[in-house]
Amino acid sequence: GSRYRLDPLSPFFRDIASDIQFSEDEALTISQVLNSVYDNSFQVRALREKLAKLYDTEVLARHGVDNHVAQNITTIFQAIRQERILVLKDYRSGSSNKVSNRIVEPYMFINQNNEVRCFELATNMNKTFKVSRIGSTEMLDLLWSHKSDHAPFFNDLFGFTGEQRIPVSLVLGQLATNVLLEEYPDAQRQLSPTKNGCHRLDTEVCSYLGIGRFVLGLYEDIKIVDSPEFADYMKRRIAKIANK
Repeated sequence: GSRYRLDPLSPFFRDIASDIQFSEDEALTISQVLNSVYDNSFQVRALREKLAKLYDTEVLARHGVDNHVAQNITTIFQAIRQERILVLKDYRSGSSNKVSNRIVEPYMFINQNNEVRCFELATNMNKTFKVSRIGSTEMLDLLWSHKSDHAPFFNDLFGFTGEQRIPVSLVLGQLATNVLLEEYPDAQRQLSPTKNGCHRLDTEVCSYLGIGRFVLGLYEDIKIVDSPEFADYMKRRIAKIANK
C-alpha cells in the first residue's frame, strides 16, 4: 500500500509545538532527567542543547540552589557538553575526609544533579562525586581521551546504583504487591498478574541489598523465581541473621 511521511518542519508539527509550553520549573526538571540518562543519540543531544540555558548560575539560584553549588553545576555541565577535562578543586572525600584536587572527565549528572559521574584520570576508574563537596571547578582546554571507558550508570527500583544490572524475578502475594507499589510506585511497569491474585515482578537491580531488604520484610508473602543467585544470597543472609 501507499506510504505517507510527515515532514518534521511541516505546519502540522509547528502548530503542535506552539501549544506545548513549559514553565521554567518543568523545563529544568526535564533537563535534569535528560542529563541523568546515558544516551548520546542525536535527539537527546539536541534536547540537551535547547535546555542548556537552564544550567546558568542565576537560573539555578532562582530554584533554591546554593550559589556556590550552582556555579559548580554550571561549569560541570559545560564540560560535559564540550567533552572537556575538568579539575574538581578542593574535593572533600566522604570516606577519608581528605581534601584534594581531582582531574576528571565528567559525563553525566545523577541524583537530581546532586552527584556527577566522572572518569578519574589518576585512577583510571569511573567514580561518583558529590557536587556539594567540590570547592571549585576549573575546565581545562583539553578534550576527553577516555570516552570509551565512560560506563553507563543505572538506578534500580530500590534506590541502589551501579554500572551493572542483575535480573531478579519474584512472585508477590497481595500484601507484598500492595507494599511494593506504596513504597516504589515505578514498580507498576514491571509487574504482571499471575494466578490466585498474585503478581510477578521482573526487574533488574544494581545490588541485592535493596531488594533483599524488601524480601526479608515480607518473606512469607514472596517467592523467588528464576533467580538462583539471589535465592542463594537470601539463604546466606537469613542464616547470618539466625546465627547472631
